[in-house]
Amino acid sequence: MDLFDATTSTTEGLPEVDAAAPLAVRMRPRALAEVAGQRHLLAAGSPLRRLVEPAEEGSRRAAPSSVVLWGPPGTGKTTLAYLIALTSGRRFVELSGVTSGVKDVRAVVADARRRLATGGQETVLFIDEVHRFSTTQQDALLPSVENRWVTLVAATTENPSFSVNSPLLSRSLLLTLQPLTTDDVRGLLHRALADERGLAGAVTLAPEAEEHLLRLAGGDARKALTILEAAAGAALETEDAAPDQDGVPVVDLATVERAVDVAAVRYDRAGDQHYDVTSAFIKSMRGSDVDAALHYLARMVVAGEDPRFIARRIVIAAAEEVGMADPSALQTAVAAAQAVALIGMPEARIILAEAVVHVATAPKSNAAYRAIDAAIADVRAGKAGPVPPHLRDAHYAGAQKIGHGQGYRYAHDAPHAVVGQQYAPDELDGVRYYDPSDRGYERSVAERLARIRDTLRDR
Repeated sequence: MDLFDATTSTTEGLPEVDAAAPLAVRMRPRALAEVAGQRHLLAAGSPLRRLVEPAEEGSRRAAPSSVVLWGPPGTGKTTLAYLIALTSGRRFVELSGVTSGVKDVRAVVADARRRLATGGQETVLFIDEVHRFSTTQQDALLPSVENRWVTLVAATTENPSFSVNSPLLSRSLLLTLQPLTTDDVRGLLHRALADERGLAGAVTLAPEAEEHLLRLAGGDARKALTILEAAAGAALETEDAAPDQDGVPVVDLATVERAVDVAAVRYDRAGDQHYDVTSAFIKSMRGSDVDAALHYLARMVVAGEDPRFIARRIVIAAAEEVGMADPSALQTAVAAAQAVALIGMPEARIILAEAVVHVATAPKSNAAYRAIDAAIADVRAGKAGPVPPHLRDAHYAGAQKIGHGQGYRYAHDAPHAVVGQQYAPDELDGVRYYDPSDRGYERSVAERLARIRDTLRDR
C-alpha cells in the first residue's frame, strides 16, 4: 500500500499526493525506516511502534488509545500521524487547532462511533496545533479518548504541561520528539535529490550550497525540503546554470541565496572565519562596542555556531574583561550559559544577546586576571617559601609543640575583622599582585583595599 498512490491506497481520508504536490509532501515517509531521527521513539516494542505497526493476528498487545506528540516544527509529527493511519488501514481525519471548533470535533467523533457500530474502519483523529484548542474544545475530546471511539494523535510545538488540559493529558501518552540533527536533515536532502518521488536526479547540490541550506533549515525537515525545491526550480529555470560533469544542473551557493533571498554567512566553524569572528566578538565586548559585539553574535548565530560555545566565550569575557569592575556581569554570563543549555535555539539567541549587552556595556577591569597571572608566574619561578608557622595547621596531635599556630591572631576578634600579621611566605611578604582600577565597583574595592593593606602592615 502506497500513501502516495491515490489509486491504490485503501486508507480513507489520507490526502492524495501527486507530482504537483510540494516536495516536502511528496517525500513524506511511507514507512518507519524512512523517518528521520526520533530513534528513542522507534525502538522495538515502543508505544509509537505499536501504534504504527499492526499487531500480529492473535496478539494480545494493546496499543495506546491516544498520544500527544510534542516537538519543534519539522520533526515529523504529521508524518507519524499519517503512518499510524496508513500502516494500520484506519480511516484518517485531520483537524486544525487554528480553524476547527467543537462542532467539528463532535461531528468526527459521531461519525467514528457509527462506523465502529457497523463494523467499519477505526478512525485516527489527527489534531495539528492542539495547543490552540480552547479548554472547551479539548474537553470535547475526552469521551472519545476515554471510550476509544477514535485513536487521537494530537501534535503541539508548545509544552503540553501548560497547553493541554490535564484530563486530556492524563488519558494520553506524551511522546517528545527531538530536534533533527544536521546529519538527519542532510540524509533527507540526499534522498529527495535522488528519489523518484522527489527530484529524481534532475539537479545536484554543491557542497557549500548544502551547508548553507542546512544552516537555514535549523533542524526543520519541512523547511529544508522547501528551500531545496525552490533552489532546484531556480537552477532548472536558469539557462546559464553550470552543469556537473554528467551535464546535470548544479544548485550552487548563489542559486540557494537567490532562491530564498538570504545571503550565506561566510563562516566555517573549523576554519579561519571561525577564529576571526570569535576574535572580533571578544574584542568588541572588551572595547565596549555593544553594537559591533551584537553584529558578530548575529553572524555566529546565523552561521549555526553552537550556542554553548558562544556562551562560554561570554563567561570568559565577563571574568577577564569586566572582572571586579562589575561582578554581576559574571553572574549574568553564567546564568546565560545555564539558560542556553536548558532552552536551546532559537530562543537562546535572546539570552546570549542580553549577556553580550551586559558585558559590553559594563565598566572594564582586567586587574584580577593580571593578578592571578602574576602570582602564577612567581610560583613557577620558585617563589613559594614555607608557610609562616602561625598559619600552619595546628589541629593534629603534637602540632603545637613544634610551633604550629602559635601567635596566630583570629581576624574576627579585631576591629573590622582585619588584623595585622604576616600571611605570605617570607620571600613574598609585602608583594602586591592585585592592583584594582578606579572603574565601576572596583573603585570602592580599591579604597577599602588601601585601608586593609595599611592595617596588615601595622604589626
